[in-house]
Amino acid sequence: MPVKIRLQRHGKKQRAFYHIVVADSRAPRDGKFIEKLGVYNPNTNPATIDLNIDAAVQWLHNGAQPTDTTRAILSYKGVLYKKHLEGGVKKGALTQEQADVKFAAWVDAKTSKVDAKKSTLVSSKDAINKARLATEAKQKEEKAAAIIAKNTPVVEEVVEEVVEETVVVAEVTTEETPVAETPVAEEVVVVEETVVVAEVAVEETPVAEAPAAEETEAPAAE
Repeated sequence: MPVKIRLQRHGKKQRAFYHIVVADSRAPRDGKFIEKLGVYNPNTNPATIDLNIDAAVQWLHNGAQPTDTTRAILSYKGVLYKKHLEGGVKKGALTQEQADVKFAAWVDAKTSKVDAKKSTLVSSKDAINKARLATEAKQKEEKAAAIIAKNTPVVEEVVEEVVEETVVVAEVTTEETPVAETPVAEEVVVVEETVVVAEVAVEETPVAEAPAAEETEAPAAE
């Protein structure tokens, strides 16, 4: 039966990880499998790959065909290179010891590259975090300055309102001062009334003297 080395999906939506399995090509993608070779997790940087290299090489020798994605994973972990070296051992081009030494050197070089990439990513992450913290600190300072600037005019307006109220109170006090002089005007009116009454009394005095004049003229007619 045709056998393939392929990925079997697991995990949540948008957070998937995969099992590297050997399965019948006619079986469903996430169905039954013959053997599990490892795990591939693309959610990390770099991707996490846990693989049984010897078992994968043996299945390749037995004729199992990897899918495109699985082939890239096997190449990344050195499975294809080890299969190539074992093929050279079978042909007599090199001994098994030489093949093991070459593969160990390749693994060391690959590990150094991966470690260097991890260190670069960590340094880059630290730089990004520092830049983010500096940006957040600057934003906080700007926000604090904006709050201070916003609150300062409010204090000035309160002072202006107090001054305006003081002026209004002073104006009201000034307008009320003439009202206190009103009784003086009333006294003047009373005085005028007194003078009128006196004049009326003077006018009435000659009216009382009229009979006396008539009595004097009567004997002259005799």
